[in-house]
Amino acid sequence: MPKRSSKTNNTKKGGVCHALAQQFIEMMLAERGASANTVAAYTRDLDEFLDHLAAQKIKLVKVDRAQIEAFLASLARAGRSSGTQARKLSAIRQLFAFLYTEKHRSDNPAATLSTPKLAKHLPQTLTEADINALINAAREDDSVKGLRLQAMLEVMYGSGLRVSEMVGLKLSNLQGKAEFLLISGKGNKERLVPVGSRAREALGKYLEVRKTFISGDSPSPYLFPYARAEGFVTRQQFGVLLKELAIKANINPEKISPHTLRHSFASHLLEGGADLRVIQELLGHADISTTQIYTHVAGERLKKLVQENHPLAKK
Repeated sequence: MPKRSSKTNNTKKGGVCHALAQQFIEMMLAERGASANTVAAYTRDLDEFLDHLAAQKIKLVKVDRAQIEAFLASLARAGRSSGTQARKLSAIRQLFAFLYTEKHRSDNPAATLSTPKLAKHLPQTLTEADINALINAAREDDSVKGLRLQAMLEVMYGSGLRVSEMVGLKLSNLQGKAEFLLISGKGNKERLVPVGSRAREALGKYLEVRKTFISGDSPSPYLFPYARAEGFVTRQQFGVLLKELAIKANINPEKISPHTLRHSFASHLLEGGADLRVIQELLGHADISTTQIYTHVAGERLKKLVQENHPLAKK
């Protein structure tokens, strides 16, 4: 187990409060193997809470349940969504659990707080016709950038990857002549994801021109290299390219994001008769309840299909 660093780079205002929070963040990196995106999200959520405490001159080791409730109430008054409140409470709970484990506190004042009731939001998905329109629009561009976008689009939709997983793919993730992808997902949990024939074809064409995206003589380990600090095309860049492609395909760009492709992959599999457990494994969900949201998506579509086409459902 990696030794946690004693350095605190995020003390800001709040002194020891932020120092203890930094120790929690370092623990997540060293012991839980949290991704950079997860760490950044926790840091943002905890910074807001710690800045609130600093303004009230409340020490982290002295915070009580009522003061946490007051912070959550301030979020509600500011119009923050129940999802945002729940996410921040989750981070706060884990921070205090860490402080209790490390004996900085004798209790966890957030442990018994109720999570704000979340509104059910069905994931945004595209129809198969929309997906085909996107792919056809991408195929119209046979430039090196066009071939790269085709490969990214086909892999993203064809394998149901998270956008961070897709952009961060390395050549070493390709398994068995690109028939599978070995993915290291959340919590560094590995899963093997099949690559469809269309995605393999798009990847093959792209790999022939991949070297044009590498500057200098140094090789890149990334499947989609880019000359910037990260070393690969970022999820933000891919998101912009996707919206530009949507406009080209006469699809409302507001309907589309990289995650929409992942949602569509799962929804279309379920509608095609795939087992929910299989979809869970392909998506890399730790809990089947996360995957079950797609049953609601499929159910809504089936209900609409019956209402629009069954003679007894028509008014």
